Amino acid sequence: MISFDDKRDFYRMMLNSEVIVIVIDDEANCQLTATCRDLSATGMAIEMEQPLALSTHVKIKLNSASSQVQALDVRGKVVRIDEECEGCYLLGIAIEELD
Repeated sequence: MISFDDKRDFYRMMLNSEVIVIVIDDEANCQLTATCRDLSATGMAIEMEQPLALSTHVKIKLNSASSQVQALDVRGKVVRIDEECEGCYLLGIAIEELD
């Protein structure tokens, strides 16, 4: 039997890196911190203490651990929200644009 992960078009890299999340739907452009759990060519999963609403547009900055690798800046939107436990939400972000 083929699992869901085997059907993906792009390889998913497992990470555990802090990211900065800027909510661009908000007039105040609020800035939050989160943990990026995984990343692929079309999306990422981030862990946050508070969920964002579905379809919220965000800008996410993932700093590089190496000076030889450029930081990653993406724009995307929230497409999935899973509450893993109280105060821990896993958000699926569809990448719409690379900056």
